[in-house]
Amino acid sequence: MKLIISGASGNYGRLAVQGLLERVPPGDLILMSRRPEKLAEFAARGAIVRRGDFDDPALLRSTFAGGEKLLMISTGRVGKRLPQHRNAIRAAAEAGVRHIVYTSFVNAGGANPALVAKEHGATEDMLRQSGLAWTALRDSQYSEAMAEVAAPIAIESGRWLASAREGRIGFVTRRDCAASAVAVLTTPGHENKVYNITGPELLSFREVAALASELSGKPIEYTVVDDEGMYRMFDALGVPREAVDDHVVNRVPWSSNDMVSFERAIREGFLDLLSDDFEKLTGRKPQSLRSLFLEYRAALRAIEPRSRS
Repeated sequence: MKLIISGASGNYGRLAVQGLLERVPPGDLILMSRRPEKLAEFAARGAIVRRGDFDDPALLRSTFAGGEKLLMISTGRVGKRLPQHRNAIRAAAEAGVRHIVYTSFVNAGGANPALVAKEHGATEDMLRQSGLAWTALRDSQYSEAMAEVAAPIAIESGRWLASAREGRIGFVTRRDCAASAVAVLTTPGHENKVYNITGPELLSFREVAALASELSGKPIEYTVVDDEGMYRMFDALGVPREAVDDHVVNRVPWSSNDMVSFERAIREGFLDLLSDDFEKLTGRKPQSLRSLFLEYRAALRAIEPRSRS
């Protein structure tokens, strides 16, 4: 059975491919990327590598040809990706794909104010109406986002600004999310199901700031601000308010509209969710945020705080 991985050259995609190669022959994988040259190592092992772009429906149909299951990794254009997802779902159906496994988000849709939740909920609706079998992997916030982006900014500035207040979220590693996708793609019985993929505990940003301070050895003041205060911080960093493809400013790869609405969702309790779905799918416990931070400890300790005026 041929498995298609969209966005296979991205962080999540590469982890999924690596996990799949432990379970299926390389020739059973169709790997899609806008930059297929980044997948040369997998092509050398026998995987099928094709160029694909969610903005090009005709190309997608040929990219998906011959595949039976598609791991549809959501694109990075938060706030503008529904047309892309619609293109991918339609192209998959036209190419004969039978089952789409989609990387969604916890508590997608409904009254959740997070911009990502609204888009993921709408994409799930498209999948339900597509006539194809589907699986929604509702991933929580990646732990790596805290270790690679939020913590370094806070260490440098000496402050962790948050409008999330004391709201909590079940941080989960990208590795564990990808492992869940691998399990669903390679075992039966997941059609038309929703799985919530979370870490082992609920934590507030205040607790994450304390963890970053502890492991870096640098003081971090947790400062509660309102949504406008968050916008001012991101504006000062040069972060765009709307998503731009492949745009990273001061390590931040997201738009401020995305992040501010995300913090509101945490503040209002929409992301206060723990699940054992990961353990059911993989047979093991998810990695804790502390454990992930310990992997970054040397890098965090090397960060030098900037002087504060």
